[in-house]
Amino acid sequence: MSIIYVLIPIAVLLTAIGIYLFFWAVKTEQFDDLEKQGMSILFDDENDKAKQNTLKNNELNETETSKQQLKNQTHDT
Repeated sequence: MSIIYVLIPIAVLLTAIGIYLFFWAVKTEQFDDLEKQGMSILFDDENDKAKQNTLKNNELNETETSKQQLKNQTHDT
C-alpha cells in the first residue's frame, strides 16, 4: 500500500511533463504540415540543381583549361 504513495506522484509528474511537451510542440508549429516532409523527397530542390550545374560548369572549365595547357606545352616543345 505504501508503494501507491510513490507511484501516484510519479504518474502525475509524467503526465504533466507529457502535456507540457505536447503544448510546446503545438506552440513551436511541429504539427503544422505533416505531408510536406514526406513529399519533399519526391522533388529536386532548385538550389541543388543550381549547385550541380555550377559544379559541372567548373569541371568543364577546368577540363578545357587543362587541355589548353597541354596544347601549349606540346606546342612549346
